[in-house]
Amino acid sequence: MNFDFELILFYAVLISGVISLIDILFLAKKRKRAHLTKMPMIIDYARSFFPVLLLVFILRSFLFEPFRIPSSSLKPTLDVGDLILVNKFNYGIRLPVIHKKIFLSGEPKRGDIMVFRCPYHPSVDFIKRVIGLPGDHISYIDKTLYVNGQKAPQQFVKNTTDRDDSGTTVDVTQKEEDLLGIKHEIYQMQDHPNDDVKDIVVPPGMYFVMGDNRDGSADSRYWGFVPDANIVGRARLIWMSWDGNNYNIRWNRIGKTII
Repeated sequence: MNFDFELILFYAVLISGVISLIDILFLAKKRKRAHLTKMPMIIDYARSFFPVLLLVFILRSFLFEPFRIPSSSLKPTLDVGDLILVNKFNYGIRLPVIHKKIFLSGEPKRGDIMVFRCPYHPSVDFIKRVIGLPGDHISYIDKTLYVNGQKAPQQFVKNTTDRDDSGTTVDVTQKEEDLLGIKHEIYQMQDHPNDDVKDIVVPPGMYFVMGDNRDGSADSRYWGFVPDANIVGRARLIWMSWDGNNYNIRWNRIGKTII
């Protein structure tokens, strides 16, 4: 079951705020006249938690939102269990809950790692790398990416092993891809069939995204484009990383900027 934490937080702020306001305007005066010093428990909790909830709601809605990497689709750049900060104002200020953009401060750039609401399941957040901007022609043929007819060169790094989302160990080839000036590493499984796409044109207001784990990512090759209205923000920093397989903290990943 998926919970819309933003909506839950909004209602918590709203309810605690209304209770606090009613108490300040009416109930507190009655208690004072009756010489009562103790507040009812629900009012005490509401007035105590409202400032904290409001601060968290503002920070999360307009500045930075924490996000946990749930799958291996962006390996080797991001690992399962990485806890990252998502910049909410890089791509414009949006109203919380309804997500309407009210201030344009920037747009996604090719190569950005972007968090967005899944187009076919909006209550779930996804994270992928931006490959195609509006108007771009995208092809992915024989595990090689082409943007507007220009090949994104790949340089071999090493052969290694990885663990997929089911826990199975798989052989992968690690390469460095040059996405028109944005260099980053990718994984490929040589025995995995090619998932080719040919000359897809990105529509206006849409983005084509892919995972760096090219043969282990459900992305725009399968379910289409990301609308601008679904964008949450840009991934910027790993602030914590938990290895769920070995039950320890990956200290070497903490503080790494995301590119």
